[in-house]
Amino acid sequence: MIILLNSDICPPFYNSFTNEAITACYHEEEVIQTKGVSMNTRYQLKNLNLTNTVFLIVTPILAITLTTYIFLTQTVSMPQYALLIFFYFATGFSITAGYHRLFAHRAYKAHWSVKLFFLLFGAATFQNSCLKWATDHRRHHTNVDTEEDPYNIGEGFFYAHIGWVLLKEKEKYMNQFPKDLVNDKLVMWQHKYYLPLCAFMGLFLPGLIGMAFGSFLQGFVLAGLFRVVFVHHATFFINSLCHMVGSVTYSSEHTAKDSWIMAIFTYGEGYHNFHHTFQTDYRNGIKWFHFDPSKWIIWTLSKLGLAKNLKITAVEDIELAKLQVQMEKKLVSSENGGLNDRLVTIFEQLRTNLMEQKRSRRLGDSDTLGQLCQQYSYLLDHFRNLSPA
Repeated sequence: MIILLNSDICPPFYNSFTNEAITACYHEEEVIQTKGVSMNTRYQLKNLNLTNTVFLIVTPILAITLTTYIFLTQTVSMPQYALLIFFYFATGFSITAGYHRLFAHRAYKAHWSVKLFFLLFGAATFQNSCLKWATDHRRHHTNVDTEEDPYNIGEGFFYAHIGWVLLKEKEKYMNQFPKDLVNDKLVMWQHKYYLPLCAFMGLFLPGLIGMAFGSFLQGFVLAGLFRVVFVHHATFFINSLCHMVGSVTYSSEHTAKDSWIMAIFTYGEGYHNFHHTFQTDYRNGIKWFHFDPSKWIIWTLSKLGLAKNLKITAVEDIELAKLQVQMEKKLVSSENGGLNDRLVTIFEQLRTNLMEQKRSRRLGDSDTLGQLCQQYSYLLDHFRNLSPA
Protein backbone atom coordinates (compact mmCIF):
# COMPACT_ATOMS: atom_id res chain seq x y z
CA MET A 1 0.00 0.00 0.00
CA ILE A 2 1.20 3.50 -0.87
CA ILE A 3 0.08 6.31 1.44
CA LEU A 4 -0.20 9.75 -0.15
CA LEU A 5 0.91 12.31 2.38
CA ASN A 6 -1.75 14.96 2.91
CA SER A 7 -0.07 18.29 3.47
CA ASP A 8 -0.09 21.78 2.03
CA ILE A 9 3.59 21.89 1.21
CA CYS A 10 5.43 19.37 3.33
CA PRO A 11 4.51 16.32 5.38
CA PRO A 12 4.58 16.17 9.14
CA PHE A 13 7.26 14.34 11.03
CA TYR A 14 7.53 13.18 14.59
CA ASN A 15 8.79 15.42 17.32
CA SER A 16 11.74 13.81 19.04
CA PHE A 17 10.17 13.53 22.46
CA THR A 18 6.42 14.02 22.19
CA ASN A 19 5.92 12.16 18.89
CA GLU A 20 3.31 14.73 17.94
CA ALA A 21 3.16 15.40 14.23
CA ILE A 22 4.58 18.83 13.53
CA THR A 23 5.34 20.69 10.36
CA ALA A 24 8.76 22.20 10.24
CA CYS A 25 9.60 23.03 6.66
CA TYR A 26 9.79 26.70 7.55
CA HIS A 27 11.35 27.47 10.90
CA GLU A 28 11.97 30.83 12.48
CA GLU A 29 15.31 29.98 14.04
CA GLU A 30 18.29 31.66 12.48
CA VAL A 31 20.95 29.33 11.22
CA ILE A 32 23.68 29.21 13.81
CA GLN A 33 27.08 29.73 12.23
CA THR A 34 30.33 28.55 13.70
CA LYS A 35 30.92 30.60 16.83
CA GLY A 36 34.69 30.55 16.65
CA VAL A 37 35.06 27.96 19.39
CA SER A 38 38.54 26.59 18.87
CA MET A 39 39.08 22.87 18.43
CA ASN A 40 41.55 22.98 21.32
CA THR A 41 38.83 24.28 23.64
CA ARG A 42 35.95 22.13 22.42
CA TYR A 43 37.84 18.86 22.29
CA GLN A 44 39.54 19.11 25.66
CA LEU A 45 39.78 15.81 27.53
CA LYS A 46 37.08 16.79 30.01
CA ASN A 47 34.57 17.26 27.15
CA LEU A 48 35.29 14.00 25.36
CA ASN A 49 33.29 10.80 25.38
CA LEU A 50 36.36 8.64 25.87
CA THR A 51 34.72 5.39 24.71
CA ASN A 52 33.66 6.89 21.39
CA THR A 53 36.90 8.80 20.93
CA VAL A 54 39.16 5.82 21.52
CA PHE A 55 37.01 3.58 19.32
CA LEU A 56 36.90 6.04 16.41
CA ILE A 57 40.66 6.63 16.58
CA VAL A 58 41.80 3.05 17.12
CA THR A 59 39.52 1.23 14.65
CA PRO A 60 40.82 2.99 11.50
CA ILE A 61 44.41 2.38 12.60
CA LEU A 62 43.74 -1.31 13.25
CA ALA A 63 41.72 -1.67 10.04
CA ILE A 64 44.47 -0.18 7.86
CA THR A 65 47.26 -2.06 9.63
CA LEU A 66 45.59 -5.47 9.64
CA THR A 67 44.17 -5.13 6.12
CA THR A 68 47.62 -4.25 4.82
CA TYR A 69 49.12 -7.23 6.68
CA ILE A 70 46.52 -9.60 5.17
CA PHE A 71 47.08 -8.43 1.59
CA LEU A 72 50.85 -8.58 1.96
CA THR A 73 51.04 -12.00 3.57
CA GLN A 74 47.91 -13.92 2.60
CA THR A 75 45.72 -14.79 -0.36
CA VAL A 76 42.15 -13.58 0.04
CA SER A 77 39.60 -15.96 -1.48
CA MET A 78 36.52 -14.87 -3.41
CA PRO A 79 34.13 -16.00 -0.61
CA GLN A 80 35.89 -13.57 1.75
CA TYR A 81 35.31 -10.73 -0.73
CA ALA A 82 31.68 -11.80 -1.06
CA LEU A 83 31.35 -11.75 2.72
CA LEU A 84 32.76 -8.21 2.83
CA ILE A 85 30.33 -7.04 0.15
CA PHE A 86 27.36 -8.66 1.92
CA PHE A 87 28.18 -7.06 5.26
CA TYR A 88 28.84 -3.70 3.59
CA PHE A 89 25.36 -3.61 2.07
CA ALA A 90 23.50 -5.38 4.89
CA THR A 91 24.83 -3.00 7.53
CA GLY A 92 24.64 0.16 5.41
CA PHE A 93 21.06 -0.44 4.36
CA SER A 94 20.17 -1.29 7.96
CA ILE A 95 21.10 2.30 8.76
CA THR A 96 19.47 4.02 5.77
CA ALA A 97 16.38 1.89 5.11
CA GLY A 98 16.13 0.72 8.73
CA TYR A 99 17.35 3.07 11.45
CA HIS A 100 16.66 6.11 9.27
CA ARG A 101 13.58 5.71 7.10
CA LEU A 102 11.74 3.01 9.08
CA PHE A 103 12.45 3.82 12.73
CA ALA A 104 13.39 7.52 12.77
CA HIS A 105 10.88 8.77 10.19
CA ARG A 106 8.19 6.05 10.14
CA ALA A 107 8.16 6.35 6.35
CA TYR A 108 6.70 2.84 6.08
CA LYS A 109 5.79 -0.16 8.19
CA ALA A 110 7.73 -3.42 8.09
CA HIS A 111 7.25 -7.04 9.06
CA TRP A 112 8.88 -8.00 12.36
CA SER A 113 11.46 -10.11 10.52
CA VAL A 114 12.59 -7.08 8.50
CA LYS A 115 12.78 -4.97 11.66
CA LEU A 116 14.84 -7.66 13.37
CA PHE A 117 17.23 -7.86 10.40
CA PHE A 118 17.75 -4.08 10.43
CA LEU A 119 18.25 -4.04 14.20
CA LEU A 120 20.78 -6.88 14.14
CA PHE A 121 22.83 -5.56 11.24
CA GLY A 122 22.32 -1.97 12.39
CA ALA A 123 24.03 -2.95 15.63
CA ALA A 124 26.89 -4.30 13.51
CA THR A 125 27.65 -0.75 12.33
CA PHE A 126 28.68 0.41 15.83
CA GLN A 127 26.57 3.57 15.41
CA ASN A 128 24.67 3.19 18.67
CA SER A 129 21.37 1.48 19.34
CA CYS A 130 18.44 2.25 17.08
CA LEU A 131 16.67 3.90 20.01
CA LYS A 132 19.49 6.39 20.52
CA TRP A 133 20.24 6.84 16.82
CA ALA A 134 16.63 7.57 15.88
CA THR A 135 16.18 9.92 18.84
CA ASP A 136 19.22 11.96 17.85
CA HIS A 137 18.06 12.03 14.24
CA ARG A 138 14.60 13.30 15.10
CA ARG A 139 16.23 16.06 17.14
CA HIS A 140 18.39 16.87 14.10
CA HIS A 141 15.31 17.37 11.94
CA THR A 142 13.40 19.30 14.58
CA ASN A 143 16.30 21.70 15.19
CA VAL A 144 18.24 21.53 11.93
CA ASP A 145 21.07 24.06 11.61
CA THR A 146 20.63 25.39 15.15
CA GLU A 147 22.58 24.90 18.37
CA GLU A 148 20.17 22.13 19.35
CA ASP A 149 20.97 20.18 16.18
CA PRO A 150 23.22 17.35 17.40
CA TYR A 151 25.29 17.47 14.21
CA ASN A 152 24.85 21.08 13.16
CA ILE A 153 26.75 21.76 9.94
CA GLY A 154 27.06 25.39 11.00
CA GLU A 155 29.77 24.19 13.38
CA GLY A 156 31.88 22.98 10.48
CA PHE A 157 32.54 19.82 8.49
CA PHE A 158 34.55 18.02 11.16
CA TYR A 159 31.96 18.59 13.88
CA ALA A 160 29.02 17.45 11.72
CA HIS A 161 30.92 14.47 10.32
CA ILE A 162 32.47 12.96 13.44
CA GLY A 163 33.30 15.63 16.02
CA TRP A 164 29.90 15.56 17.69
CA VAL A 165 30.31 11.82 18.36
CA LEU A 166 33.56 12.48 20.20
CA LEU A 167 31.91 14.83 22.70
CA LYS A 168 29.91 14.05 25.80
CA GLU A 169 26.16 14.32 25.37
CA LYS A 170 24.35 17.23 26.95
CA GLU A 171 22.79 16.11 30.20
CA LYS A 172 19.31 17.35 29.27
CA TYR A 173 19.16 14.85 26.39
CA MET A 174 20.28 11.80 28.31
CA ASN A 175 17.73 8.99 28.48
CA GLN A 176 15.09 11.07 26.68
CA PHE A 177 13.48 8.79 24.11
CA PRO A 178 10.33 8.92 21.94
CA LYS A 179 7.38 6.94 23.23
CA ASP A 180 6.73 5.10 19.98
CA LEU A 181 10.24 3.65 20.03
CA VAL A 182 10.15 2.89 23.74
CA ASN A 183 6.93 0.95 23.13
CA ASP A 184 8.58 -1.14 20.40
CA LYS A 185 9.73 -4.38 22.03
CA LEU A 186 12.28 -5.22 19.34
CA VAL A 187 13.82 -1.75 19.53
CA MET A 188 14.09 -1.98 23.30
CA TRP A 189 15.53 -5.50 23.11
CA GLN A 190 18.26 -4.27 20.80
CA HIS A 191 18.92 -1.27 23.04
CA LYS A 192 19.25 -3.48 26.12
CA TYR A 193 21.68 -5.89 24.50
CA TYR A 194 23.35 -3.42 22.16
CA LEU A 195 26.97 -3.95 23.21
CA PRO A 196 27.03 -7.76 22.93
CA LEU A 197 25.00 -7.52 19.72
CA CYS A 198 27.35 -5.08 18.00
CA ALA A 199 30.42 -7.05 19.08
CA PHE A 200 29.00 -10.34 17.84
CA MET A 201 27.21 -9.12 14.69
CA GLY A 202 29.86 -6.60 13.73
CA LEU A 203 33.08 -8.50 14.36
CA PHE A 204 32.79 -12.07 15.58
CA LEU A 205 30.07 -13.22 13.17
CA PRO A 206 32.11 -12.09 10.14
CA GLY A 207 35.09 -13.84 11.70
CA LEU A 208 33.20 -17.08 12.26
CA ILE A 209 31.82 -17.07 8.71
CA GLY A 210 35.29 -16.18 7.45
CA MET A 211 36.67 -19.17 9.37
CA ALA A 212 34.26 -21.41 7.44
CA PHE A 213 35.83 -19.93 4.28
CA GLY A 214 39.33 -20.64 5.55
CA SER A 215 40.35 -17.72 7.75
CA PHE A 216 38.82 -16.22 10.90
CA LEU A 217 41.26 -13.29 10.69
CA GLN A 218 40.26 -12.35 7.15
CA GLY A 219 36.55 -12.38 7.99
CA PHE A 220 37.13 -10.50 11.25
CA VAL A 221 39.25 -7.82 9.59
CA LEU A 222 37.73 -7.40 6.13
CA ALA A 223 33.98 -7.96 6.63
CA GLY A 224 34.30 -6.85 10.24
CA LEU A 225 36.79 -4.13 11.18
CA PHE A 226 37.52 -2.64 7.74
CA ARG A 227 33.83 -2.63 6.82
CA VAL A 228 32.88 -0.94 10.12
CA VAL A 229 35.23 1.96 9.40
CA PHE A 230 34.14 2.28 5.76
CA VAL A 231 30.41 2.23 6.59
CA HIS A 232 31.00 4.71 9.41
CA HIS A 233 32.26 7.38 7.07
CA ALA A 234 29.88 6.54 4.23
CA THR A 235 26.93 7.20 6.54
CA PHE A 236 28.66 10.08 8.38
CA PHE A 237 28.77 11.87 5.01
CA ILE A 238 24.98 12.20 5.27
CA ASN A 239 25.42 14.56 8.23
CA SER A 240 28.35 16.48 6.76
CA LEU A 241 28.83 16.60 2.98
CA CYS A 242 25.11 16.16 2.25
CA HIS A 243 24.66 19.55 3.94
CA MET A 244 27.49 21.09 1.90
CA VAL A 245 27.66 19.54 -1.59
CA GLY A 246 24.88 19.82 -4.16
CA SER A 247 21.92 21.96 -5.12
CA VAL A 248 18.99 23.57 -3.34
CA THR A 249 15.94 22.16 -5.12
CA TYR A 250 12.96 22.06 -2.78
CA SER A 251 13.69 24.41 0.13
CA SER A 252 16.22 27.07 1.11
CA GLU A 253 15.10 26.93 4.74
CA HIS A 254 17.84 24.45 5.66
CA THR A 255 21.37 23.57 4.54
CA ALA A 256 20.60 20.11 3.11
CA LYS A 257 21.59 19.67 -0.54
CA ASP A 258 20.67 17.33 -3.41
CA SER A 259 23.63 15.55 -4.97
CA TRP A 260 23.69 12.42 -7.14
CA ILE A 261 27.39 12.06 -6.35
CA MET A 262 26.71 11.93 -2.62
CA ALA A 263 23.86 9.47 -3.27
CA ILE A 264 26.41 6.99 -4.61
CA PHE A 265 28.46 7.16 -1.42
CA THR A 266 25.52 7.15 1.01
CA TYR A 267 23.26 4.30 -0.16
CA GLY A 268 20.92 6.79 -1.87
CA GLU A 269 20.73 9.40 0.88
CA GLY A 270 22.32 12.11 -1.26
CA TYR A 271 19.03 13.72 -2.31
CA HIS A 272 19.08 15.38 1.05
CA ASN A 273 17.31 18.63 0.26
CA PHE A 274 14.26 16.62 -0.75
CA HIS A 275 14.51 14.52 2.38
CA HIS A 276 14.70 17.48 4.75
CA THR A 277 11.75 19.12 2.99
CA PHE A 278 9.59 15.98 2.81
CA GLN A 279 10.87 14.02 5.74
CA THR A 280 8.40 11.17 5.97
CA ASP A 281 8.53 10.22 2.29
CA TYR A 282 10.06 6.75 1.99
CA ARG A 283 12.05 7.98 -1.03
CA ASN A 284 15.01 10.31 -1.21
CA GLY A 285 15.44 10.19 -4.96
CA ILE A 286 11.99 10.55 -6.52
CA LYS A 287 12.88 10.12 -10.20
CA TRP A 288 13.27 6.64 -11.68
CA PHE A 289 16.87 7.42 -12.58
CA HIS A 290 17.81 8.77 -9.14
CA PHE A 291 20.29 6.46 -7.44
CA ASP A 292 18.41 5.49 -4.29
CA PRO A 293 18.92 1.77 -3.54
CA SER A 294 17.39 2.22 -0.09
CA LYS A 295 14.15 3.21 -1.84
CA TRP A 296 14.39 0.22 -4.15
CA ILE A 297 14.83 -2.13 -1.21
CA ILE A 298 11.80 -0.72 0.59
CA TRP A 299 9.70 -0.93 -2.58
CA THR A 300 10.82 -4.52 -3.17
CA LEU A 301 9.96 -5.44 0.42
CA SER A 302 6.47 -4.02 -0.14
CA LYS A 303 6.00 -6.21 -3.22
CA LEU A 304 7.05 -9.24 -1.17
CA GLY A 305 4.50 -8.42 1.52
CA LEU A 306 7.20 -7.50 4.04
CA ALA A 307 6.55 -3.74 4.05
CA LYS A 308 3.42 -1.65 3.76
CA ASN A 309 2.02 1.87 4.11
CA LEU A 310 4.85 3.40 2.11
CA LYS A 311 4.45 7.16 2.43
CA ILE A 312 4.90 9.40 -0.60
CA THR A 313 4.45 13.12 -1.01
CA ALA A 314 1.82 14.43 -3.42
CA VAL A 315 3.37 15.48 -6.72
CA GLU A 316 1.66 18.87 -6.39
CA ASP A 317 3.39 19.53 -3.06
CA ILE A 318 6.75 18.64 -4.57
CA GLU A 319 6.16 20.89 -7.59
CA LEU A 320 5.08 23.77 -5.36
CA ALA A 321 8.22 23.47 -3.24
CA LYS A 322 10.39 23.61 -6.38
CA LEU A 323 8.52 26.68 -7.60
CA GLN A 324 9.01 28.36 -4.24
CA VAL A 325 12.79 27.96 -4.53
CA GLN A 326 12.78 29.16 -8.14
CA MET A 327 10.79 32.24 -7.18
CA GLU A 328 13.17 33.03 -4.31
CA LYS A 329 16.13 32.88 -6.70
CA LYS A 330 14.38 35.15 -9.19
CA LEU A 331 13.48 37.67 -6.48
CA VAL A 332 17.02 37.75 -5.10
CA SER A 333 18.51 38.46 -8.53
CA SER A 334 15.96 41.11 -9.43
CA GLU A 335 15.87 44.77 -8.42
CA ASN A 336 12.75 45.45 -10.48
CA GLY A 337 9.83 45.96 -8.11
CA GLY A 338 7.25 45.60 -10.86
CA LEU A 339 8.77 42.31 -12.01
CA ASN A 340 8.83 41.04 -8.46
CA ASP A 341 5.14 41.83 -8.05
CA ARG A 342 4.32 39.90 -11.23
CA LEU A 343 6.41 36.95 -10.05
CA VAL A 344 4.59 36.79 -6.74
CA THR A 345 1.20 37.11 -8.43
CA ILE A 346 1.86 34.27 -10.88
CA PHE A 347 3.36 32.15 -8.12
CA GLU A 348 0.17 32.52 -6.07
CA GLN A 349 -1.86 31.53 -9.14
CA LEU A 350 0.33 28.48 -9.58
CA ARG A 351 -0.06 27.59 -5.91
CA THR A 352 -3.85 27.82 -6.15
CA ASN A 353 -3.84 25.75 -9.32
CA LEU A 354 -1.70 23.01 -7.76
CA MET A 355 -3.91 22.78 -4.70
CA GLU A 356 -6.97 22.49 -6.95
CA GLN A 357 -5.19 19.80 -8.97
CA LYS A 358 -4.46 17.92 -5.78
CA ARG A 359 -8.10 18.14 -4.72
CA SER A 360 -9.38 17.04 -8.13
CA ARG A 361 -6.95 14.12 -8.22
CA ARG A 362 -8.16 13.00 -4.79
CA LEU A 363 -11.79 13.21 -5.91
CA GLY A 364 -11.08 11.42 -9.19
CA ASP A 365 -12.36 14.38 -11.23
CA SER A 366 -10.36 13.78 -14.40
CA ASP A 367 -12.10 16.45 -16.49
CA THR A 368 -11.36 19.25 -14.06
CA LEU A 369 -7.85 17.90 -13.54
CA GLY A 370 -7.17 18.04 -17.29
CA GLN A 371 -8.32 21.65 -17.49
CA LEU A 372 -6.20 22.60 -14.49
CA CYS A 373 -3.13 20.93 -15.99
CA GLN A 374 -3.54 22.94 -19.20
CA GLN A 375 -3.91 26.16 -17.21
CA TYR A 376 -0.88 25.20 -15.14
CA SER A 377 1.31 24.72 -18.22
CA TYR A 378 0.40 28.20 -19.46
CA LEU A 379 1.10 29.81 -16.08
CA LEU A 380 4.35 27.89 -15.69
CA ASP A 381 5.66 29.07 -19.06
CA HIS A 382 4.79 32.64 -18.11
CA PHE A 383 6.50 32.23 -14.73
CA ARG A 384 9.70 30.82 -16.26
CA ASN A 385 9.86 33.56 -18.90
CA LEU A 386 9.82 36.25 -16.24
CA SER A 387 13.44 36.96 -15.41
CA PRO A 388 15.49 39.98 -14.33
CA ALA A 389 16.65 42.19 -17.17
